[in-house]
Amino acid sequence: MNYKIEGTLRRNKKNFIVFLILWIILSIVLVMPLSYNITNSMVNGKFIFGKFLEGLSDSFINIGDVLSKTFTGNYFETYCSTLLKFTIAYAIFVLVGLIRTAPKHEFADFEHGSSDWAKGGEQYRILSNKKGLILAQNNYLPLDKRGNVNVLVVGRIRFW
Repeated sequence: MNYKIEGTLRRNKKNFIVFLILWIILSIVLVMPLSYNITNSMVNGKFIFGKFLEGLSDSFINIGDVLSKTFTGNYFETYCSTLLKFTIAYAIFVLVGLIRTAPKHEFADFEHGSSDWAKGGEQYRILSNKKGLILAQNNYLPLDKRGNVNVLVVGRIRFW
């Protein structure tokens, strides 16, 4: 299970910054006008949907006025509650996206034919990283090694 978390974090390092910037932009451009309009649509503690729809386009067009009024009085409470709901929904979408990018198995990102399966120089007990017959990048079969040096190389040779 640990390889799934590590693989997901490795694949999405750059995306976390994009997710954060997108959240900030949406919380200003989308959530502020919606919360401002929700507060204006409340009459005697009741939400009037018709009034909400009428003021929706104006609150998106006059974003400067909305931005200045959002941090005053009743508007700020509505903004905080709307922002909390939006953040929860946004976090669910981001989490679903991250889960979908998780590797399916432990060797999902390894190139076929490479020695990336070996961890911490494990392959150099048998192979060399400096000279010999080339097997893969930075992996050579030493010519002066004593003992069993049998190596199975899987692949094909192409002749054109």
